[in-house]
Parts: sequence; C-alpha cells; structure tokens
Amino acid sequence: MAARRPSPASVRAVLPTDARTVLVHVVVTASDHCGSPPVTTSRRVFGVLAAMILAALTLLDQGRVDPEPDYSAAAPRAAPVVLALGDSVPAGTACDCSPFPTLYGALLSRHVGVPVTVDNEAVSGLDTTGLLAQLRQPRVADEVRRASVVLLTIGANDFADNHDRVVDDDCARDTATDCVSDELASLQAHLATALAELRTLRAGMPTSVLVTGYWNVFEDGGVARRGAGVSGLQASIALTVRVNAAIRSVSSSAGAHYVDLFEPFQRRGRDIDSLLAPDGDHPDAAGHRLIAAELLDATPPRLS
Repeated sequence: MAARRPSPASVRAVLPTDARTVLVHVVVTASDHCGSPPVTTSRRVFGVLAAMILAALTLLDQGRVDPEPDYSAAAPRAAPVVLALGDSVPAGTACDCSPFPTLYGALLSRHVGVPVTVDNEAVSGLDTTGLLAQLRQPRVADEVRRASVVLLTIGANDFADNHDRVVDDDCARDTATDCVSDELASLQAHLATALAELRTLRAGMPTSVLVTGYWNVFEDGGVARRGAGVSGLQASIALTVRVNAAIRSVSSSAGAHYVDLFEPFQRRGRDIDSLLAPDGDHPDAAGHRLIAAELLDATPPRLS
C-alpha cells in the first residue's frame, strides 16, 4: 500500500519551532555556494531570495497549528452546584437528619471527585403557585443561574384542601365528584411554566433538572391505615398515581428528568414505615438516603 502523502497543513504542523532559522540558513547557504556572480546579479538574486524568505515565513505564520490538547489526563471537572427547590420533602421536615439534597450532594461529590455545593431553597408547605413566585425572587433566580443541577419535588400541597374528601373516598375519578381534576390541570400548567422559567434563567447553560414524583401525596403506612382505613389509603395512592403521571408528562415534555419514588417506596415486601417519619407523611433518615440514591442513579452521564 502506498504511503499517504501528508497534506500541507500537516507538514506545517510538524515544522520545528525554529523553522524560520532553518529556512534562512538553508537559503543563505545555497546562495553562498552559487559562486561569485557580478554584484548587480548578486543583489538581484539576494532580493529575490529575501522576498521568498518573507513569503515563506508569512505562510508559516498563517498555517501554524496550535498543539493538540493533552488527553492523557482528564481535564479538571467544574465543581457542580446543586439547587434544591420544592416542598417539605426536600426541606427535610419531620426528620432530624440531613435531607436528601445534602445527601445527594455528598454522593455526587464522591462520584465525580470534586466538591459539590448544595443550596436548599425548599419550603415546607410550598405548592406550585408558590414555586412560581419563588422563582421570580431575585435571590432565588441568581441561585438558579449558578446551579448546574436542580432538584425539584413539588405538587403534593396542590391537593391539600381536598385531603379529607380524597381519603373519605368522596372524590371518585371520572365522575362529577372528581374533586381534583382542576388541581391536576393547574399542577400541570404551573409545573410547565416553572420548568420553562428554569430554562430561561439558565440561558442555555448545561443544566440537569431532576424532578421527583411521590410515594404518596398524603400520609402512608400505619398512620394512614389508622387514620383513614385501608380504603382511604388506597384512595390516596390512586391520587398519587395520577399526580405522578402528570409530573412525569410535564417533565418529559420540558426536557427534565423524571425520577420515580413511588416504586422504591411502595416496593412489594418493603415496610414503608421503615422509610417514614413518625408523622407518616415525610421521609425519615432512611427515606432520605433512598431518595438521594435514586437521584444519583438518574443523574445524566455528563455529571456522573
């Protein structure tokens, strides 16, 4: 097979750093060995040679190629900034423990090998209307602009006013007594707006937005069974499935990553009380560790 002839660009790229010196030396040496022509001819030849040298040097400058980056060692990673937004779950309510945003930051830091900053702006009792108002606060907007990862858990409090009707099974689906259809529509509209505002604030910067669902939008486990009975617990789970479907749909449409928490908490054979605080409504330390692990598993490869 014939050897491939290098292109002019590749030739220029491999010229030694003292190419100017070498070129001048070769040309001048050649002229010195051409004998002793008449002075007029010598000057004319020297002028031509000088012009050739200048032209060659100009071409060298124009064709110079910067050194290839050294990929033998990985480039230093930028330190991620994690911003947590949402309700009492990321806020860590009812758990005398580190909430999952803090735990996630520690897991991510160990995984990528650089420090991770975590800003937790979650507020107990926040609903989607409150989230929109929060994103319009200058301080929170600035935190969004700095964040490369946004964790969002929101939506359960949108249904708080209908808690009793839901668990009393007085809120049948697909009938005139479906008391949550308006709230579901509002949740979807508000969440879509919030995700669009996050994208606008990030102004095209690479951003991973991880939006979680819920294991239950109301109480679960023993607390729920004692307070509302099995039928009430089943009704709240049915509502949770609808809420999660709405959150998943909006998140996917907005390019965010939906992170399912229903299956990990409600997994068959698992005692959900082992993941819940005494109020039956919020995660305990084990629950927060589980959420952090699920979030890390869902983190896009460019960060993890």
